[in-house]
Amino acid sequence: MCGLCGIAYADPRRRPDEDAVLAAVRTLEHRGPDDEGVYVAGSTAVGFRRLSIIDLAGGHQPLHNEEGDVALVFNGEIYNFRELRTELEARGHRFRTGSDAEVVLHLYEDRGDRLCDELVGMYGFALLDHRDPDHPVVVLARDRLGIKPLYYAETADGLLWGSEAKAVLAWEATPRRLRAPKLLDYLVQGYVGGEDAAWEGVKRLPPGHVLTWRPGRPLELRRYWDLPTDGLREAASREEILDLLDTVVRDRLVADVPLGAFLSGGIDSTAVVTSMARTSADPVVACSVGFRERSHDELAVAVATAKRLGAVHHTEVLEPDPAVAVDVLPWFYDEPLADPSTVPTWLVSRMAREHVTVALSGDGGDETFAGYRRYVHDVAENRLRSSVGRAGQAAFRLAGRAYPKLDWAPRVLRARSFLSNVGRDPARAYWSSVTQLADDDARALLADDVRAALCEHDPFEAFERHYARPAVDDPLYRAQYADFHTYLPDQILAKVDRASMAVSLEVRVPILDHRFVGAFANLPAAEKVRGGRGKHAFREALRGRLPDDVLDGRKRGFDTPLAAWLRGPLRAAAAEAVESLPADWFDRAALRRRLAEHEGGARDHGRLLWSLLVLEHWRRRHGVTGLAG
Repeated sequence: MCGLCGIAYADPRRRPDEDAVLAAVRTLEHRGPDDEGVYVAGSTAVGFRRLSIIDLAGGHQPLHNEEGDVALVFNGEIYNFRELRTELEARGHRFRTGSDAEVVLHLYEDRGDRLCDELVGMYGFALLDHRDPDHPVVVLARDRLGIKPLYYAETADGLLWGSEAKAVLAWEATPRRLRAPKLLDYLVQGYVGGEDAAWEGVKRLPPGHVLTWRPGRPLELRRYWDLPTDGLREAASREEILDLLDTVVRDRLVADVPLGAFLSGGIDSTAVVTSMARTSADPVVACSVGFRERSHDELAVAVATAKRLGAVHHTEVLEPDPAVAVDVLPWFYDEPLADPSTVPTWLVSRMAREHVTVALSGDGGDETFAGYRRYVHDVAENRLRSSVGRAGQAAFRLAGRAYPKLDWAPRVLRARSFLSNVGRDPARAYWSSVTQLADDDARALLADDVRAALCEHDPFEAFERHYARPAVDDPLYRAQYADFHTYLPDQILAKVDRASMAVSLEVRVPILDHRFVGAFANLPAAEKVRGGRGKHAFREALRGRLPDDVLDGRKRGFDTPLAAWLRGPLRAAAAEAVESLPADWFDRAALRRRLAEHEGGARDHGRLLWSLLVLEHWRRRHGVTGLAG
């Protein structure tokens, strides 16, 4: 795994400063501690930091074609590179290295910006094409699911890009201001998503897209892949699921450095590690962590699995350190991300890096097979919504408004969200289950001028566009499809990428192989949610391969004791954030009321206060100068 950046000036007479390229790419040193490369050609330049995984001696980048007029910097892994190399050599291409990245370079010569159709892997890459020296072309591409990040900014001078936003900001060509709509998005969602990044002028290349830039011409952005949108498939057989699982896992076992896996007590990581053990001739290296909180700890189940598989097992009981969120993570997360599991994700990545350089994870199983509890609730709500008709929905809506908001009460007594959801439009109802703060509650925290400026902005609209895209009468698949385009890339995968790359660990996610996701995400709802729980088809396919205590065990979160932190070690930091966040962003009196309610136990505002803490330390660490309308 690596980090890359680059610049292309619109003026062909302007030559990039090599020192400026170096300064930009060195903001990404954590992504690539092993090697560095810079290449300047005419009005374009690229910088590269390498984490050596394949062809340790010969994989230096930038890479060049035989004629030297096309250059590549590549972050990621191509899992079918050997097959592609054989085909390319048969067509006359000459390879200088044994790296997987070089196939991308030669494939571009044959296929142009259609090359991604051939690739199986995770990646963000940039190509400089000077075959016509008077008309240079820049091509940027990102993998289908958004496993690897890529940012860009089109300015009056040309185009900038980088693996992380900090490499784009390093050029000081875009202002260090937070887009005001993204402030509201962040409060509601807990993360910043979509094509527009948090930073004014900076964009996120969407998953499954290729960008082509030519000086003096409009930028071209093309989607090259998407999940199925034209219907549901039939039920899948056990053999189909297991065969494809073994294929995508086996493809990810190629590395010239120590390779292992994250192993929890859950279905997805256990399935991946079991498949690794079936494929590999050597014992699997597994890394597991436990927590002192019994509600989160799955270590005993992971230990039993590792023993059953004969794995080399490294374990550690973590003490999640809240100071990590204040002192360490703000640099690596250069967009605010309020998911508290960023802390244990960084800690488990740091622990794994002591033993391996590459780790396979089970991320993606919940999205592909509808494993989250919210999917189960959504199916139940839609079933009830259909049975009661419009009049019944209106009655539920009224009941939801009348029912008290009992955040402090046991879950069984917190019926307000259920009653309200049944009375809502299905898209709005599901949206409420994936947000951390209601829109009205978020707006009540903003300064008057900001609230007025954002009166026309609705964070739900971007989500709704994705939800509406599949031409299927299946709310569950619509919800999954929307998650695949929002929550998964912008929260889950961003969290894992930044936390793992902060310690120079490459994480591979076989269940998010596009062939696997494309094959099973659009299974009928009954094949995913059945008997009050999700992941039915995957669970039953694995029965006999995985023990029942894993398949039927209670799902535990990879989370943190937020309420305790914010009344204990982070109490002063939360209070300081409330007082330090800009008065022209927030209504400070409203923030103080939320803090007092939380400290007094009247309401649980843990997620909100954590969000404010993260936002303030992100703002300080990256020198945010204000809001941009």
